[in-house]
Amino acid sequence: MSNIGIEKEETIRTSLLEQSSTDSGQTKLIELEDDHYHQQQINLAQNIWIESKKLWQIVGPAAFTRVASYSLFIITQAFVGHIGDLELAAMSIAINVVLGFDFGLMLGMASALETLCGQAYGAKKYYMLGVYLQRSWIVLLLCSLIMLPALIFATPILKLLGQPADVAELSGVVALCFVPLHFSFAIQFPLQRFLQSQLKNSVIAWVNLGALVVHVLLSWLVVYRLRLGVVGTALTLNVSWWLVVLGLFCYTVCGGCPLTWTGFSGEAFSGLWDFLKLSASSGVMLCLENWYYRILIVMTGNLKNAKIAVDALSICMSINGWEMMIPLAFFAGTGVRVANELGAGNGKGAKFATIVSVTQSILIGLVFWVLIMFFHNEVALIYTSSKVVLEAVSKLSILLAFTVLLNSVQPILSGVAVGSGWQSYVAYINLGCYYLIGLPLGVLMGWVFHQGVMGIWAGMIFGGTAVQTAILAIITMRCDWEMEAAKATQHVRKWSESRNNA
Repeated sequence: MSNIGIEKEETIRTSLLEQSSTDSGQTKLIELEDDHYHQQQINLAQNIWIESKKLWQIVGPAAFTRVASYSLFIITQAFVGHIGDLELAAMSIAINVVLGFDFGLMLGMASALETLCGQAYGAKKYYMLGVYLQRSWIVLLLCSLIMLPALIFATPILKLLGQPADVAELSGVVALCFVPLHFSFAIQFPLQRFLQSQLKNSVIAWVNLGALVVHVLLSWLVVYRLRLGVVGTALTLNVSWWLVVLGLFCYTVCGGCPLTWTGFSGEAFSGLWDFLKLSASSGVMLCLENWYYRILIVMTGNLKNAKIAVDALSICMSINGWEMMIPLAFFAGTGVRVANELGAGNGKGAKFATIVSVTQSILIGLVFWVLIMFFHNEVALIYTSSKVVLEAVSKLSILLAFTVLLNSVQPILSGVAVGSGWQSYVAYINLGCYYLIGLPLGVLMGWVFHQGVMGIWAGMIFGGTAVQTAILAIITMRCDWEMEAAKATQHVRKWSESRNNA
């Protein structure tokens, strides 16, 4: 019996030791898993911080640059708004409609450089950036010549579109003053993207700051001292924009970019057709969206009480455009970061850059949404002191707030498209969402349901912009990033081989 008792004791002791060993092993496993989880959290935080620094190296100066550039238009409108309601309406139409159509196409065509220069820079094919810059100048200057009649014949075109005769006449005069400004787009936009792809954003920012200071002083001098009216104020824009062109051009060709600018080259005239196709796709992609809001202003000009409605909507569009410069900076930053990562063959890096950029832009959009909702009565004071116009803007402010919120997402997803080279694909999406859904819905709400400018705008926002944003989000989430990286590597190899063969 004693032997049996001893055996039972030993069996129990062995069982307890095994259980203790198992529990200890499980505890160690749990501790290892916890350590791994914490390490992953630390690594994720570090990766977000690193990616944010890379992104804001582009977004920070780009946002300042774009805000400064757009402020040139805002300041001009603000000075003219204190001359009179007719002058404000004419300047608003000339800037937001006539020049806006031109601006949207040129900006879009220049964004082809974000794809090409971004991927080439990521692949360390620096010499190609200068060639692409020159090709872009050639294509955009040709486009400027083709679009010149839109400025020359602005008055009859605006009358044909139903604008009041006095507004159309004065807008046509202002549009003629903008001819030099029109040609500056063809030089400046490619220069900005060329420098931006190399992370030389501080140069662009400083040059634009200088132009902004000059413009404020010139506008004050022309309006309050020389009293040259709306024409003199319009002419100041030409001086300011060409100062930016001169500054960026001199920096580029005078030694600021030794790796990427090796002088003017005959190679710029080769491969122009392929370059034109990508530029046209980029231009259509962006201008379909940009023109959408210009059409909104034109449609408003056909309503009753058109001057007040146009003034109020133009002010809202100006505020929206001003805030839109931040999402457009994210558009630029995302395009460059995605293109750089894809050019380097890093699909996961491109995906991570997209997530970080979209998240941060949405947070900023929410801040502006709150500000507009709280200060809806004060947002228009910079433009006008007219009580009627101020009340009209206050009524439209809720739509302005939701437009700002939607625009904090959509441009970043478009930036992914630019970085990946999907421009033609997105152009079809924009065409369908904006012009086959949004525009008809805006007409339906505005005229059939008699909701006026609020109906037109609401229909176009929730029918066009919201649907387009949802489609782009789905496409981005379903993207095969490794395959896109492989495509980018093939493109870079193709460019290198064509250069070597030449």
